[in-house]
Amino acid sequence: MANDLSSELKSVMEPDSNDSREIVVPLLTEELSVSKRVVPKGRVRVSRVTRQHEELVDELLAREYVQVERTAIGRPVDAIPAVREDGDTIIIPIVEEVLTVERRLVLKEEVRIRKIRETERYQERVTLRKQEAVVTRLPVENSAAAGNG
Repeated sequence: MANDLSSELKSVMEPDSNDSREIVVPLLTEELSVSKRVVPKGRVRVSRVTRQHEELVDELLAREYVQVERTAIGRPVDAIPAVREDGDTIIIPIVEEVLTVERRLVLKEEVRIRKIRETERYQERVTLRKQEAVVTRLPVENSAAAGNG
């Protein structure tokens, strides 16, 4: 290409018979063409494997229940007693009006409610599953592509 360019310049530089002052300089451009192609280098296969194992569940479970106890009192009172607590026991007074020559409040009974909390051990065998990924490399099937890589 350099030889073509120099010979073309020489012919342009020689004076023309019509006009001796004019010099024509050609401008050249080179162009590049690029292309791409996909070349497989390898393949992989991903699969899942599920494994099982047993594990022991060992927990304390709490349970609450109430115990109701009725206590007969039978004494007169001037006003209705308030509900009260004695430790873990709630005391609810129960009154009734008794008709006599005069009216009086008589504390008939008290209901005592106490919370009781228990714990017990609970055990059970359970089966748990766990998945793992297994990756296997496979050879490229195209023999021409394998030769290039």
